[in-house]
Amino acid sequence: MAGTPGTAAARRDRTHYLYIAVIVAVVLGVAVGFAAPGVAVELKPLGTGFVNLIKMMISPIIFCTIVLGIGSVRKAAKVGAVGGIALGYFTAMSLVALSIGLVVGNVLHPGDSLAVTDAVKEAGQGQVAPEAKDTVEFLLGIIPTTFVSAFTTGEVLQTLLVALLAGFALQAMGEAGRPVLRGVEHIQRLVFRILAMVMWAAPIGAFGAIAAVTGSAGLDALKSLAVLMLGFYVTCFLFVFIVLAALLRLVAGLNILTFFKYLGREFLLILSTSSSESALPRLIAKMEHLGISKPVVGITVPTGYSFNLDGTMIYMTMASLFISDAMGSPMSVGEQIPLLLFLLVASKGAAGVSGAGLATLAGGLQSHRPELVDGVGLIVGIDRFMSEARALTNFAGNAVATVLVGTWTKEIDKERVDQVLAGLAPFDEKTLLDDAPAEADDARSPAREDDKAVAKV
Repeated sequence: MAGTPGTAAARRDRTHYLYIAVIVAVVLGVAVGFAAPGVAVELKPLGTGFVNLIKMMISPIIFCTIVLGIGSVRKAAKVGAVGGIALGYFTAMSLVALSIGLVVGNVLHPGDSLAVTDAVKEAGQGQVAPEAKDTVEFLLGIIPTTFVSAFTTGEVLQTLLVALLAGFALQAMGEAGRPVLRGVEHIQRLVFRILAMVMWAAPIGAFGAIAAVTGSAGLDALKSLAVLMLGFYVTCFLFVFIVLAALLRLVAGLNILTFFKYLGREFLLILSTSSSESALPRLIAKMEHLGISKPVVGITVPTGYSFNLDGTMIYMTMASLFISDAMGSPMSVGEQIPLLLFLLVASKGAAGVSGAGLATLAGGLQSHRPELVDGVGLIVGIDRFMSEARALTNFAGNAVATVLVGTWTKEIDKERVDQVLAGLAPFDEKTLLDDAPAEADDARSPAREDDKAVAKV
């Protein structure tokens, strides 16, 4: 990446202190949560506000990334190939995650001998969203009311649809669409610069979020449900460091620990906010910086956030079995499979949103085993702690998926990957883009390359 060594070092130093501040904030948040639970719960708006600031940027970032990725590709078949491979992989990994959760849940039986009180029943019923959607309503909900409403409602899938249509339209326009692509590139720079500014509020958000979680759950909930939590954590760990690590090594030849070190700040951000969505914009920027092409990143990352929820799949499986055991009504394998396949579909679109997994679980039980909904209240107290592992696993799965899809489609620069992971091409934390100087970025961008080709002709 262009730029003087001194400038790059200064940028890294400033952001280095930022993430040290995040770690300190997390520790302080936990301490306040245990020392003054009542005060800690009142700090929740700090965490909510920070996550909302990040979410504010997600729709424009997804739109710009997909439009640039698709619009700069000359053949639509290439985009279709990337999307087909990505969706096929997402489906396969979701089924693998469900299977692993199913085996562990049936072996552990963590829900045995738990008492279900009236308060627990009320908490469980409260998680059933009155506006719960079936599969048809979910699919129709992907279509936004207007072109602009996709950006105002915060629906990832709606933004994805509009961006795909815009990208293909620009592709069909040919040279007439090049000025629009240039405009989108500049908007992307603006959006990422705003995101870099927002990230300086991360320590405040992390402090409020962790303090509220610790204060509201407390030690009692953690002790009584430790078996479920531990089982879930171990299952997620094994899935990431055995299944995903093996795929990454066999397909791309990369070590997963080296790869995760490159994404360390994103994992810290997710850990402090319990939402993988908070790191989505940075994942897009870092995957492009790593050497994966814009079309692959633009299609795989946003789609994966809705269709590749490995941690959520494991959570749904183990939580369903836990609740059925705790309610004294264990499910047979014949009952487990239809419920889990329903949850596989119902969970799409709940991308990275803290608490969405619990509501989806309650909705699935309401549809298939209504008598078990009362038991959802048993895990309300620890859901946020399980959400940490759920979000981290979802993020890890999508990061690995992007590398795999890039490798399978030959849209990855292996030399660039080696340079970045070795620390020879540091990520620009100030702009989140390789645009220093601007002329260099212009020379690299797909739109500029096409313009140069036309000029030569």
